[in-house]
Amino acid sequence: MSFIAVIPARAASTRLPGKPLLDIGGQPMVIRTAAQAARSQASRVVVATDDALIRQTVLEHGFEALLTRADHATGTDRLAEVAGQLGLAPEAIVVNVQGDEPLIDPEQINQVARLLDEAPDAAIATCATPIRDADTLFNPSAVKVVCALNGRALYFSRAPVPWARDALADGSRELASGLPALHHIGLYAYRAGFLARFPDLPVGPLESFESLEQLRALENGFSIAVRVTEGHPAMGVDTQEDLDRVREIVINRL
Repeated sequence: MSFIAVIPARAASTRLPGKPLLDIGGQPMVIRTAAQAARSQASRVVVATDDALIRQTVLEHGFEALLTRADHATGTDRLAEVAGQLGLAPEAIVVNVQGDEPLIDPEQINQVARLLDEAPDAAIATCATPIRDADTLFNPSAVKVVCALNGRALYFSRAPVPWARDALADGSRELASGLPALHHIGLYAYRAGFLARFPDLPVGPLESFESLEQLRALENGFSIAVRVTEGHPAMGVDTQEDLDRVREIVINRL
C-alpha cells in the first residue's frame, strides 16, 4: 500500500487567526501536525496552504509545501488542486490530515489509507468511533455517521442519528442502550481520480443544510467506507480553550 498525506493549512480562521503558526511547545501547530503525519507510512507529506508565510515556515522546518488558491470552498477542493499540481495517477491514495490536529495518531492515518486500499468500490474512506454519552449524541458540533451493514456510510449529520424513537418518545435526551451511534472522525482518504472530479460535482441540498462536504459524495452516488475504531479521536484545535489544553498536553510530554 502506498499513499501520500496532505495537510491543508489556511491562514484565515475566525476564532483563531493565523492558527497554523500558533506555537505549541516551541513549534508551530502545522509543523507538529506534519511531524505526526511523517511518522505514518505515508511516502510523502505535503502541506497545502494559501499563505506564503506558512509555506516558508514549513519549508524551513524541512517539510514539503505547496501554495494553493485562497478561494477554495472546502478542504477537499484544496486537496483536488494539490493532486492536480502533483500529477497523481487516478488510483493514487491521498489522506487528508487536518492541519489543526497536532496530536493525531500516525497509525490512524495508516488505517484509513489501508481501508480505502482494501475497498476498490469506494471513492473515500474515513473513521468513526462509538458514541458513549448523550452530550455527544445531541451536540451539533459532533458529526454523526450512520452506516450500512457492509460498513459503507449511509448519511452524515449534525443531528442525533440514528433516532431512538421509543427511548426518546417522552422528550428525554439520553443515549439508548445498544444504539449504534457513531461519532465521525474527520480523517479522510481519497482516490486521486475522485478528487479530480470533486470540484465539478453539484452541491446538493443535504450538503447545503448540514454544511458537511462529505455529503456531496453521497448525494452524487459515490461510496464512502467507514472504519469503526474504539479509540477516541485526537483532540483538534478550534478555540483558545482547545489550544491551551493541547499546549498543556504537549508540554507534559516533553
